[in-house]
Formats: sequence, structure tokens, C-alpha cells
Amino acid sequence: MTASDTPRMIFVNLPVADLARSMAFYEAIGFTNEPRFTDDTAAAMVWSETIFVMILTHDKWKSFTDRPIADRGSSEVSLALALGSKEAVDAMAAAAAASGGTADINPAQDHGFMYGRDILDPDGHVWGPFWMDPAVANGEAPVPETTA
Repeated sequence: MTASDTPRMIFVNLPVADLARSMAFYEAIGFTNEPRFTDDTAAAMVWSETIFVMILTHDKWKSFTDRPIADRGSSEVSLALALGSKEAVDAMAAAAAASGGTADINPAQDHGFMYGRDILDPDGHVWGPFWMDPAVANGEAPVPETTA
């Protein structure tokens, strides 16, 4: 396999206060753990073949940067996760709320062709599960005009 054949991947790195609690949360919302890259300081949580979330203890995180860790009251980034249906979005929000996270930190957004909700993990990281009409997503249908 050459470099040009290597799939593009993303590894999102997040600091967490309690590794076991965070692993349980991410498993509850649909991630799986990759034990080969998991120890008592970090866990690889798999969303897909090309998307991984590395949850790192605060001490491990601090070995990579001197920058401060954002607190639960701030927003450093919002990460969107595409799901297959509105019901799947609702199920993830319910699982988040039942597993130590918080559902609906912002109002749900329903634009007809796109539906999303925002959740927090136990450390305050924002995730936005959403559904988009496949015809709009793949360009077979135009993006409908919406009102704000």
C-alpha cells in the first residue's frame, strides 16, 4: 500500500477526568473500544474504520501540550456525527443523558431535510448527532431554503 492508497483518517483527542466513565459513555452512544490502543492513561474509541476518538487522562493530555484544558463551562469545538435517521439521533441523545452526559445543551434543530441535537460528554465536550436526507447529502436534491 502506498501513501496515496492509505485511507484518510481522523483521530480526535480529548482530555477526560475519569477514563473508565468516559469509556462507558462513548460505548453507550455507539463507539467501540480498540483495546490495542488502550491502557490506563488513554482509550481508543472507534466510530468507523477511519474515525477514532482518543480519550486521554488529564496527565496524559498534559504530556502533549502546556495549554490549559477547557472546563465544562466552555466550548472548544463541536463535533458532528452523521446518523442514519432522526430516530437514531434521538436514541443517541437519550443514551447520552442516561450514561453520564447531557442531552440538548442547545435547542434541537429540525430543518426538514436535516435534524440534529447537541449533547455533552461527561467532560463537557460537545457532540452533534445529526441526520440529513440522503438525496440532499449526496447532491441528488437541492438544499431546501429554510427560514432562520
